Amino acid sequence: QVQLVESGGGLVQAGGSLRLSCAASGSILRVNTMGWYRQPPGKQRALVAVITRGDSTNYADSVKGRFTISRDNAKNTVYLQMNSLKPEDTAVYYCNVGGYSSAYYNFNVWGQGTQVTVSS
Repeated sequence: QVQLVESGGGLVQAGGSLRLSCAASGSILRVNTMGWYRQPPGKQRALVAVITRGDSTNYADSVKGRFTISRDNAKNTVYLQMNSLKPEDTAVYYCNVGGYSSAYYNFNVWGQGTQVTVSS
């Protein structure tokens, strides 16, 4: 099995910064795409940013220029640096990781979610 552990959420004032981390562990042979999604209150979960194993990235228009996704392949960890935070960034942030396990099957798993609250 593959598990994800997220950290780094919290309460911050508008204009502030937070850094989220998500570490994958377990029966992992190879991690491919890693990403962050968020779900604001009363809304659907939506993509924030993704990064491939080759470090290609894609961002939601609403976070371009403010958020940066990165990864450490040696640690199977993905990060989301969030700067210039706005109240509309308030949401539960979920990590998503896809890859290939040492038991020879593809996996796609979600983290437990971490709350980010931006006060005005």
